[in-house]
Amino acid sequence: MKRFPQMALLPDGKRLHLQDGPIDLVIEAKGSEGDVRAAYQAAARRFSGLLDELCNELIELRKVADPLRNALNGVVARRMHAAVTPFAAEHFITPMAAVAGSVAEEILGAMLGVARLDRAYVNNGGDIALHLSRGEQFTIGLMDRPDHLGVMQTISIETDDPARGIATSGRHGRSFSLGIADAVTVLARTASQADAAATIIANAVDLPGHPAIVRCPANELQPDSDLGARLVTQDVGVLGEGEIDDALRTGVIRAQQLLAAGLIEGAALRLLGETALVGSTGIGAGVLPAFRGTAIERTAHV
Repeated sequence: MKRFPQMALLPDGKRLHLQDGPIDLVIEAKGSEGDVRAAYQAAARRFSGLLDELCNELIELRKVADPLRNALNGVVARRMHAAVTPFAAEHFITPMAAVAGSVAEEILGAMLGVARLDRAYVNNGGDIALHLSRGEQFTIGLMDRPDHLGVMQTISIETDDPARGIATSGRHGRSFSLGIADAVTVLARTASQADAAATIIANAVDLPGHPAIVRCPANELQPDSDLGARLVTQDVGVLGEGEIDDALRTGVIRAQQLLAAGLIEGAALRLLGETALVGSTGIGAGVLPAFRGTAIERTAHV
């Protein structure tokens, strides 16, 4: 039986929902009625068959990225590889680390290719590709951890800001994590870059060998995981303030390195109710101002 993607406007009549297997997109465009209609039609056309394109190269996409060779053929698959390549020499990473952001980026590109839009976003499970024209702004809620309700703070992106991609990674997300961060949200120039960088920073927030941290091989939880037998975090027990600071600081150091290299624009790292900010995160003024050092902000659980 042939599988058909699910496509429909949401009840508000403004946002488009596209779903096919694990890909679940919420899209909103702002512009003239004709341009919005054309953009949504283009998004639907490009979405059809996209999952099949990725599945056709899934074996290669699950292999460790080779920074000297890209054997992938599809446009999205090659974008995934390009996004993780800057990290491949020093870290274990596969193109799958950038799949959500790369898909969001592809759909947004299809929309902008046919319509003049004031503002648009494609949200793929929290990884967001963004378009802003002059005078537009985009605000997202920053949560303590992805599986909890409630917004801890907001991130605002202005037209003049270089960030057009937002992604979150951590042990409570849709994918496994090698680290212990509850969530790491990254701003970058593209969604695919943000996706890959969030994975790297979240993996760096860690306390290797700590007895309060429960880990197990990824392939015991998901036999076809691209992480293979690498240990992924399943639970984090009680940690002291100093231990939380140490774990966040390793992530902050990694984020600062990526910021200096121009690979990210900012990051918010969260672990057990504490938050560390790096770079220009655009977080609402007066509560958690962005910083470029390694200080840790103490915050209450949400």
